[in-house]
Amino acid sequence: MSKKRKVYSAEFKSKLVLEVLEGEQTLNEIASKYEILPKNLQNWKKQFLENMSLAFDKSAVVKEYKEEIEQLRKESDALAKKVGTLTIERDWLEGKLVSLDLSSRKEIIDSQANNKTISLNRQLELLQLSKTAYYYKSVVPFSKAEDIKLLNTIDLIYTKHPYYGHRRVHKLLLRLGYKIGKKLVIKAMAFMGIKALYPKPKTTIANKEHKKYPYLLNAFKNDDNQVVIKRPNQVWSADITYIKLAKGFAYLSAIIDWHTKKILAWKLSNTMDVSLTTGVLKEALSLYPKPEIVNTDQGSQYTAKEHINILVDNNISISMDAKGRSIDNIAIERFWRSLKYEDVYLQNYNTIKEARAGIDNYIKLYNQERLHSALNYKTPDEVYFKGVNNYEFDAMDMLLRVS
Repeated sequence: MSKKRKVYSAEFKSKLVLEVLEGEQTLNEIASKYEILPKNLQNWKKQFLENMSLAFDKSAVVKEYKEEIEQLRKESDALAKKVGTLTIERDWLEGKLVSLDLSSRKEIIDSQANNKTISLNRQLELLQLSKTAYYYKSVVPFSKAEDIKLLNTIDLIYTKHPYYGHRRVHKLLLRLGYKIGKKLVIKAMAFMGIKALYPKPKTTIANKEHKKYPYLLNAFKNDDNQVVIKRPNQVWSADITYIKLAKGFAYLSAIIDWHTKKILAWKLSNTMDVSLTTGVLKEALSLYPKPEIVNTDQGSQYTAKEHINILVDNNISISMDAKGRSIDNIAIERFWRSLKYEDVYLQNYNTIKEARAGIDNYIKLYNQERLHSALNYKTPDEVYFKGVNNYEFDAMDMLLRVS
């Protein structure tokens, strides 16, 4: 007998989504606790975020579909005179079901159906699903323990050698005892969102659904081809990096002021989506004067409409790295390297909660106490607030705080 497919209630899904949004556990930990697929959690979170506004404005939903409902009513009345109400309702319902996406149609199917209802084969036929599509189980990438170990090793290699491309990473992994092909290395690096810090030929076609913006920082380059920003809030840089944990991984998004190296806002999450990047951007804009330019890579989280609209609404110029050029965003790439070598790798965090607290302490130290040679051995806070508010730090007060 075939195993009955589990159907999860709205209350159950809501409970799990809230746990995901709390960010205290990784996606894999929550999925394992409730014996569900991590992919389901991702889909439920996406569905929740897209529809949460409906809880506060039901009238908008009614208004949006009022004309459509009226049109359907007229069509139903006309057809009822010809073929009868029962046929119309059946056709209407069948059309609605077929229009659903694949995962939604699969959830509708009752695999325990008997002759008194509708057989499984008939359900598949009505929903226009093949048996292959129905029984197919998608594999969540890099969710096994050995996969996470591989990702952590690649993260270590990349942080130490950010100029390594997939070929050198592959060769080093082989020397470390991994039996792995180049294609899997490429897939793993893409999954982690990392690439070598050097220009590469353009081998992919840009996603036409998302507009790409030019790299504006070429105008600030000196004779040595280095980007030189001369004041705070002239250019902000944003990026996402992979943070290894004992039982999985998390994603850290941050915004840095290019001139002063100050971390303006950051957030640690168990998922890498647009809500992560927009949340950090909104926080930075609420705390500090808006910049003239925000520079990011061409990742989908930064080219998404939600992120772009925030920048446009605030009259902020949008700059994006050239395809395959992490060096175009070198300011925050250097911060990732410092964070991992000076904190993440040393602390070896077990959970997201531990990592969030530890990274918070490190960023406070980085902004307030860590001396930077590029800033003439001053702290990011010193240089930032001197430039913004003409505020002079007292060196003795700083020394006492450090001690």
